[in-house]
Amino acid sequence: MYPWLVAFPRSTRPSRGPRAAALGDGGRRLDVAPLRRLAALTRPYSGWLAVGIVSVAVAGAIGLAFPLVVRRLLDAAFSPGAAPAAARQALDRAMLLLVALMLVQAGFNFLRTYSLGRVGESVVADLRKKVFGHLLDLDVPFFTSRQTGELVSRLTADVATVQSAVSQALAQVVNQGITLLGGLVLLFVLEPRLTLVMLAVVPPVVVAGAVFGRGLRRVSAEFQDRLAAASAAAEEAIGGVRVVKAFGAEDAERRRYAAGIDAAFAAALRRVRLRALFVPAVLLCAFAGLGVVLWYGGRLALAGQLSSGDLVAFLLLTMFVAGSLGTFTGLWAQLQEASGASKRVFELLDARPELPVDPRPVRLGGVRGAVALEEVSFTYPGRATPALDRVSLAAEPGSVVAVVGPSGAGKSTLLSLLMRFADPDAGAVTLDGVDLRRLDPAELRSHLAYVPQETVLFSGTVADNLRLAKPDATDAELRAAAEAADAHEFISALPQGYDTPVGERGVRLSGGQRQRIAIARALLRDPRVLLLDEATSSLDGESEAAVQRALARLMAGRTTVVVAHRLATVANADRIYVLHDGRVVDVGAHGELMARGGLYRDLFATQAQAQAAPARG
Repeated sequence: MYPWLVAFPRSTRPSRGPRAAALGDGGRRLDVAPLRRLAALTRPYSGWLAVGIVSVAVAGAIGLAFPLVVRRLLDAAFSPGAAPAAARQALDRAMLLLVALMLVQAGFNFLRTYSLGRVGESVVADLRKKVFGHLLDLDVPFFTSRQTGELVSRLTADVATVQSAVSQALAQVVNQGITLLGGLVLLFVLEPRLTLVMLAVVPPVVVAGAVFGRGLRRVSAEFQDRLAAASAAAEEAIGGVRVVKAFGAEDAERRRYAAGIDAAFAAALRRVRLRALFVPAVLLCAFAGLGVVLWYGGRLALAGQLSSGDLVAFLLLTMFVAGSLGTFTGLWAQLQEASGASKRVFELLDARPELPVDPRPVRLGGVRGAVALEEVSFTYPGRATPALDRVSLAAEPGSVVAVVGPSGAGKSTLLSLLMRFADPDAGAVTLDGVDLRRLDPAELRSHLAYVPQETVLFSGTVADNLRLAKPDATDAELRAAAEAADAHEFISALPQGYDTPVGERGVRLSGGQRQRIAIARALLRDPRVLLLDEATSSLDGESEAAVQRALARLMAGRTTVVVAHRLATVANADRIYVLHDGRVVDVGAHGELMARGGLYRDLFATQAQAQAAPARG
């Protein structure tokens, strides 16, 4: 197979996904700005990079020497009138030189592959750590406006594309540049007239391959897009298989996936047809061009103007030059892909937190735990109706404050503001009388513990998930927190106790078990302020009673803000704020609110009737 026939199919390899596919089929202009930034990342590894580039250059130069050694070998073997002994000696010397060159080139190829591969892997590892660390520094609203899959794709597929640019594209530019320029010089030295014939024949072959290659990339991109859509449908169906089966939607999901696969199949057929044209067309052009060069070279050889060794060397150099041209066309697409991938990665690195951080934050020292909202209003971006409208709330140190109301009243938004996941549009949220905007967010959150309604566990062990709140916690501290949350008994019963893996998102545990671990994690932090988003909602009656008793003991001396969906769980709160449509419509203790009537009593009565109905049934 000739080098120019190998170069084009490489550039038509399927992309890694819809976003990468669009890149491979990008425009002809190359955005070099991201590539410059990418090159800057190689500076810590400039030594290895220099070794790699020198190795590429030397290996490429040695490659150009092969045709000349072959010429010498053939001329020695077929030299007319030479003595047999002298001819054998010349042949042996040429063969030894060829073997020596092959060994030296193999050594430099090893150096090239290892050094550039090391640089590429190092840059990718640094980039992944840098991007992931930067993502964790961004604000919560950044993640609400972006898909998790997109961010993960940038960390994996896009960064892998960057790696190929560092470890492969750079080597190809140097290697093929030396081969192309050096090969052309040697061709002109060997036979200028035949070189002109070659230059008239080979470039059209390369251009034809480039045109077909661009078409193949476009069709491959379409195939990957459609396949990605079908895969997304399959992922949704498998991930939500309980819902699918519960609603008997198996046939609908089969049809949805089949439609996606059929669309991908249609694109695949177009790709097959184009490939069926691509290979014979390029082969025909290549062999036709080779035939023309052979024909004219043969005429020169018959006229005694070119030796057999010169002709073979010329043909080898012609294939090297053609291969370089073909590789450059594929390299252009690879550089476009790397430019687009690195641009998307750098977009993440260029993202900045939206919430301002005071350059001289207030240091709280000893925190009492007084929490307040003062005439706070907040509207989510893109929405016209405020989530909170002039809300005021006060929680004295050590008190328990509950926030209740119908769905959409603004309860969870209030908790988000307390954790400073967002800043209010008007008013102020304070801790011990200090506006949260004047505090360092990390210090603020070190005094808080949050238990969400939907428990989030990570795919480590039980102990790993508990130590998220306190990395240096001892085993005794873990046990004490678990006992307080009524979790120690079931944890001890697990196969490996506290060292038992919980699975992805805690899938190996029940909902109640996950919630109790989350409560234990919050208690282990020993905060001054507890934020509970109906923390006992996933527990059965017996466990809920035990955890409520534990929370009552451990909340003593701490400020607790509870978002309650079941009003019976907050009847003993010191103060209850009733929210409706983002406004506080009533405030008081449970008995006061029940006596006054209004929304709170209506909600309480509705929930009581709903709980009594199954019992009557």
